[in-house]
Amino acid sequence: MNVWYRWCGLGVMLVLLAGCGGNGNETGEAPDEPEQVAQPSPPAEPEAEVEPFAEPVAIEFAVSLGSDRRLLVEGESNLPDNTRLQVVVERELSGVRWQERTTLTGGRFQAGPFGSGSGLPDGGYTITVNLSEATVQPTDVRARIGERGEHLSGPLVSTSRHGLGQVASDSRRFLIGSEPRRTHDNVEVLGVE
Repeated sequence: MNVWYRWCGLGVMLVLLAGCGGNGNETGEAPDEPEQVAQPSPPAEPEAEVEPFAEPVAIEFAVSLGSDRRLLVEGESNLPDNTRLQVVVERELSGVRWQERTTLTGGRFQAGPFGSGSGLPDGGYTITVNLSEATVQPTDVRARIGERGEHLSGPLVSTSRHGLGQVASDSRRFLIGSEPRRTHDNVEVLGVE
């Protein structure tokens, strides 16, 4: 009897398999519709030529000291929008550094506040705004400044220390304190607002 169940199960499976096959055309004739042949896609339109960045790099920034004694850096640049910049604040006495990445939007950027929760102690600080290497810039920025920054020019431009092309940087010194020290250096003195 066990053999009989096996033959019945095999027969049911064959009927099911036969019902699953086919293309829905019960007469066995070829379908009336012609086969569709893949047509080649039209050639892609050439990308619009991007004008290289041709003017000298300009980076201007201002620093303000808030009531919490932390620095805020705001500035502008003629570099293309979406350019990635890095702002670094370094205390001259100890070498302690704070840094933040920011993006140029509408020709402007902002970074900070910089400093610990208790604020920055009196003393000298160097604030630097760096244009990062072209390899870390978005595609649209690289198209303008060049794959290795070769379209950058001006007094702020130098060769990357890592050999990754040209970069740009601007630095200034600031003194923080309620009683400014006497100095003959080219330095701005910031007071608490």
